[in-house]
Amino acid sequence: MRTGHYIETYSTHVKLSDSRTVWHWIGILLLILVTFPILASNYFLALAITVFIAAIGAIGLNLLTGVTGLISLGQAGFLAAGCYTTGLLITDYSWPPELALLASGVMAALLSLVVGIPSLRLKGLYLAITTMAFSFIITHFLLYAEDITHGPYGVRIENLDFLGLDLSSPAQLYYLALAITVLTAVAALNILRSRVGRAFTAIRDHDIAARMMGISLTRYKLIAFVVSSFIVGIAGGLMAFQFQFINVDLFNLLLSVEALAMIIVGGLGSVPGAILGAIFIVLLPEATREVIDLLPSGITDLLSTYIYELRGLLTGLAIIIMLRLKPHGLIGLWQDVKRYWTHWPLSV
Repeated sequence: MRTGHYIETYSTHVKLSDSRTVWHWIGILLLILVTFPILASNYFLALAITVFIAAIGAIGLNLLTGVTGLISLGQAGFLAAGCYTTGLLITDYSWPPELALLASGVMAALLSLVVGIPSLRLKGLYLAITTMAFSFIITHFLLYAEDITHGPYGVRIENLDFLGLDLSSPAQLYYLALAITVLTAVAALNILRSRVGRAFTAIRDHDIAARMMGISLTRYKLIAFVVSSFIVGIAGGLMAFQFQFINVDLFNLLLSVEALAMIIVGGLGSVPGAILGAIFIVLLPEATREVIDLLPSGITDLLSTYIYELRGLLTGLAIIIMLRLKPHGLIGLWQDVKRYWTHWPLSV
């Protein structure tokens, strides 16, 4: 009689999950997500698309910061690079959106080499400051290189047709964002259980020991930068599809802080955690607005005036609470609940 859950063969070890229950729940979740546009209004579709884009970006950042241990505050810069690459290639050079989206990932990956190579000897706060400086350089370039980027006037994108999908329709853009989110999550999970993923984890846990074991820190840190930035660039390209008018004001430092908050709140190093964190941070302002609407009118008017400041305050508060009470984030909380339910009534 089995007394626990054991991994007995190599093929079982390399599976994404050997639990039929997990696959059944994933199937039910995908079915709900596929049928969601039939019932939801355009407002909720727009919110769902924002969640998908944030989840893609968070998965990319998680590979660099959560898995490899390289702290980055350059998320806004890589998103901006991807977003502007897509917008400019479609608007000024008449590229098809499919190639423009792919190019957004390639551009962000190439730019990651620019910041990654000089940063190989840096870690911790020094690397964070370097990546933040990169983000400032990108936004200044987009603002002042007016002949190339349209500067402060922004870029308007029209007539978006992606593999037969009319992206001006929220429902069709929703399906595109959903498909890319699923592909990104599956790709990230496969990277984590590969040789490359194990090298990332070894570097995060102890880089000197990893080097002694024959892992090339230079090679794998650059791979982490390139893969992470490619994914974030794709998220930036999807932002161009969603907004259809892009401006440098979209990419401020708060965007990088929120991305970092997503992976901390969700659970560092976990792909499902990154997705949960993205859902939490994106929906936090909406939930706050709903709570504010329930308050007396005088308080509602006062708080509505400072809604953006309140959003930053709540994001910071969520990070502090998670770090203090649940260091493993929402995914750790979910695992605790699951363990309690599995062992009930003998749980303690």
